[in-house]
Amino acid sequence: MSDVTGKTWDGQLFKRILAYSFPHKKLLVSGLFMTVVLAVLSSIRPWLIGLMIGDFVTLGLKQELFYWTLMIVGFLVVESLVQFYFSYTANELGQFVVKDLRVQLFKHITRLKLAYFDKHPIGMLVTRAISDIETIAEIFSQGILIIFGDLLKLSAVLAFMFYMNWELTLIVLIPIPLLLVATTIFKRVIKRSFQQVRNQVANLNSFVQEHITGMNIVQIFNRERKEAELFRQINQKHKQAHIKGIMAYSVFFPVVEILSALSIAILILYSVNKVGFSGVRFEEIIGDLTAFILYVHLLFRPIRMLADRFNTLQMGMVGSSRVFAVLDTQEEIFQNDDFKKEKLNGDIVFDNIGFSYKEGTEVLKNLSFSIKSGETMAIVGATGSGKTSIINLLCRFYEFQKGKITLDGLDLRDYNISVLRDRISVVLQDVFLYSDSIYKNITLGDSSISKQDVIAAAKQIGVHKFIESLPDSYHFNVKERGGVLSTGQRQLLSFLRSYVYNPDILILDEATSSIDTETEELIQEAIKKITSGRTAVIIAHRLSTIKNADHILVLDKGVVVETGTHEQLLKNKNYYSQLYDVQFSKDSL
Repeated sequence: MSDVTGKTWDGQLFKRILAYSFPHKKLLVSGLFMTVVLAVLSSIRPWLIGLMIGDFVTLGLKQELFYWTLMIVGFLVVESLVQFYFSYTANELGQFVVKDLRVQLFKHITRLKLAYFDKHPIGMLVTRAISDIETIAEIFSQGILIIFGDLLKLSAVLAFMFYMNWELTLIVLIPIPLLLVATTIFKRVIKRSFQQVRNQVANLNSFVQEHITGMNIVQIFNRERKEAELFRQINQKHKQAHIKGIMAYSVFFPVVEILSALSIAILILYSVNKVGFSGVRFEEIIGDLTAFILYVHLLFRPIRMLADRFNTLQMGMVGSSRVFAVLDTQEEIFQNDDFKKEKLNGDIVFDNIGFSYKEGTEVLKNLSFSIKSGETMAIVGATGSGKTSIINLLCRFYEFQKGKITLDGLDLRDYNISVLRDRISVVLQDVFLYSDSIYKNITLGDSSISKQDVIAAAKQIGVHKFIESLPDSYHFNVKERGGVLSTGQRQLLSFLRSYVYNPDILILDEATSSIDTETEELIQEAIKKITSGRTAVIIAHRLSTIKNADHILVLDKGVVVETGTHEQLLKNKNYYSQLYDVQFSKDSL
């Protein structure tokens, strides 16, 4: 979990956030202009009302009073229209910034090494991409523009007040030091509360995402009550963090109202005293008194709201610091963007490769082997022997620490990653399907692959009948992760997806380990079809499926212990032969 807390004001961070508004300068400039207009309009109104009461009400000038009232109503209408335009503009600007930043963040996440996802919970990344970025929108819609407007309004109000009567202004400002102290305390409390809330939101997202994904495990092991209790505890911490903020608001706002009322009380007391003891007539001060009572509300309301605005700004700063922490993560796979090869021959050489996921724990040790173009190599070994790690390195999901891998005689690291992965297709044991139609799961949104192409490919590898048997056939929605299909059916769709993309190198990672015998026959036919004429690497759990491989590589704890054809390895009476005998005896039972 990220411990980024941020600052109430971080100049460098704010400049970075503000840079995302530069492509939308018109909205930013319009928003700033509207804040100036609003500050002037809202400050003039009490002055006009004061003049109206002092000059026309007390003298009973009905016609002038009528025209003056119409003018004030006109000011209110204009102010309301400007307020609407400002609110719409500020929110629109915030949404543009959120859209641009979220797209950039998602693109960055998709380019990160898989090792990054091994160390960071998916729920945390979801929080960064969704709720944390939403707080950045509020920097513009409820934060900096509003704060700028409130400060400008305060300045304008004070300027009008001093212009009208400097004595009354000083009287009104007597409670302000107490208000500033209360605001400072409130800001500190709400900052801590918000940091706790954001951490607990990330915890909730991670917990819910992980447990819903693994719901079958929760139910298989009868852990519904225990997991519900864990969730209750996390939710309780989230609630407590929110309650601390609610308590701060519940105390601060009444304090502001009390100080505002105190300011008005002092103002009235001073005015009454002046009428009673200074010989000033009430009619002479009623206009200024009315205006100042209105100005007190205009003065205290922005100050009260400024604390809340700074809280919003704090939310945005914390959220942006978390988002930028992900954006600044330098865990992308290095690639040569200049070298692009449209077609691969498929000659693969691993030369003395050393690789580890964690420093000090080698998974592959001085691994060397080669595959010629068009050959099929099978890799077998016990769990943890390094089979899948070879695939991860060949597809450049991870970087090896020692040795060299060449593809068609060129260093693998010299290839553009996008082009490389376009020409290599992987069929995994755990097939991932999106909640969409079979057709879209096969093409993955590639508009160059037509439905006719998919149907033709399905017929060639023998899965067309299976798809046609489903409701809506190729438009059948497989739901989330293909949950309405069997394991074998999902695997067949994965084979079809790989075949449609016509890769130069095909990798099958334990693709037949969890299926029934009938489906295995279909998959065996599919394997023969899709491996024909291209380099293929097959990681196999069932040794019966790799009898026809050109070479078989036997791994044990990251080291090659045997290599040869199926017949040669059986004759050697070594590791492979033992695996085969054990598996054959199990299948016979």
